[in-house]
Amino acid sequence: MEKKNIDWSNIGFGYMPTDYRYVSMYQNGSWDEGVLTSDPNITLNECACVLQYAQTCFEGLKAYTTEDGHIVTFRPDLNGERMENSAKGLEMPPFPKERFVDAITKVVEANAAFVPPYGSGATLYIRPYMFGYDSIIGVKPANIYQFRVFCTPVGPYFKGGAKPITIRVSDFDRAAPHGTGHIKAGLNYAMSLHAIVDAHKNGFDENIYLDPQTRTKIEETGGANVIFITKDGKLVTPKSNSILPSITRRSILQVARDYLGMETEEREIYLDEVKDFAECGLCGTAAVISPVGKIVDHGKEICFPAGMEKMGPVTQKLYETLTGIQMGHIKAPEGWIHVIK
Repeated sequence: MEKKNIDWSNIGFGYMPTDYRYVSMYQNGSWDEGVLTSDPNITLNECACVLQYAQTCFEGLKAYTTEDGHIVTFRPDLNGERMENSAKGLEMPPFPKERFVDAITKVVEANAAFVPPYGSGATLYIRPYMFGYDSIIGVKPANIYQFRVFCTPVGPYFKGGAKPITIRVSDFDRAAPHGTGHIKAGLNYAMSLHAIVDAHKNGFDENIYLDPQTRTKIEETGGANVIFITKDGKLVTPKSNSILPSITRRSILQVARDYLGMETEEREIYLDEVKDFAECGLCGTAAVISPVGKIVDHGKEICFPAGMEKMGPVTQKLYETLTGIQMGHIKAPEGWIHVIK
């Protein structure tokens, strides 16, 4: 298929409408068959549950062109599984993960002309989401739901290379101890908006949140899980019931163990031990790994030995190995790469 006439090397990380999206409705106890549509607009009643009580969850993943010319996605079954769990946590009917993967496949196939070519640095970002559709004025779950998937080509998250960022220890709480922190709910991200705007105003790239119960342990940032490298080369990640189970983080842990022979550990990480780590990074779908050069705790700077100029050497190796798997340079573990065409 001939690609769209897009300047792939100069597109940003923003929304660009594509030709098709997927829609399925849930009512009377079941999901319909679902269809592809060319209409990007949604018509809602003013009293729709999603508008009144934010009953919505979403996912994010990418499709890209590998070195051998295939269009693929990375571990979409895990996104489907996580969305099932998010829906259950918000009293929404889960969209079955098998159908989730099928919907992703249909949308990417229909928009294959928008999948950036190999080597461009760009990818096709895919956004599945679900929301309460019917009119609800009393505080309760909706009766009718809509599941949708759209996609948009996006440029590389870092143009000109990944420079280490500076993040601050936030005074805000990201999630309650027994709340929705482990769910990919829109409301979690809404709660982070004031904090991130405030961080930017004060010269920081992102917030790192502490556990709200004791405010002594590292949790995650507004949009990514955190990884640390010890001075003896061990990969350590925070363990908490109120952080999002990142698919990228889980993949990095397996890459570290199985490909790089590293020791890994998931455990509670205290703020006062962060100064002892050699490297730090934020991991997620958009950037894979964003290197962190400095964490500022109320004026006290915690500077990582890797510095502010480039990724630390271990983080760089993790990044190169995982992106190599995604792009087809390195043989992937069984089931990690879903070939679309």
